[in-house]
Amino acid sequence: MKRKIVVAVTGASGSLYARQLVDKLSAIPEQWNELALVITDNARQVWETELGDDPFDKYAVNIYGKNDFNAPFASGSGQFDTMIIIPCSMGTLGRVATGVSNDLITRAADVILKERRKLICVVRDTPYNLIHIRNMETVTLAGGIICAATPSFYSRPQTIEAVAATVVDRVLDLCGFSIASFRWGTNSADPTQDHP
Repeated sequence: MKRKIVVAVTGASGSLYARQLVDKLSAIPEQWNELALVITDNARQVWETELGDDPFDKYAVNIYGKNDFNAPFASGSGQFDTMIIIPCSMGTLGRVATGVSNDLITRAADVILKERRKLICVVRDTPYNLIHIRNMETVTLAGGIICAATPSFYSRPQTIEAVAATVVDRVLDLCGFSIASFRWGTNSADPTQDHP
């Protein structure tokens, strides 16, 4: 079944994760109907700092401003079934956990949770304080998924992009997409083998 996906990018470090996610989703358009992107002002600055001259607005997707409450996924009637906040800042997580819908990202997350659809928060900050942990618990109890941006290394990634892909591929797996990826017990860990 095809999907409606919203990707939200906040100001936490980790723009590479967001770029890879949109790249990988763009490579499988047959698996979704609609792809939307929301990026905060802080995220724009972090993106430029971390990724340089690789603009986020190059993608052939619908891009919404952080306060555009006319976006279709600001309402359950828009029928978006999956939201990925990547990277998810602890400030955004805290607002989602407490129901503060003060921008499009937090409103959309609230909608996804109330409609019992899939919300994945890719948190990157470390270490966690007790407030972070309790907010992660609250979002989890509300039906969201906390997916820490913690890479794996058993595929022997050789580049920073390959390291980031171990997180992004896990996110796509959590969404239920069919992707080519390293699978424990079925792939060689040969570092010369390409593991997307």
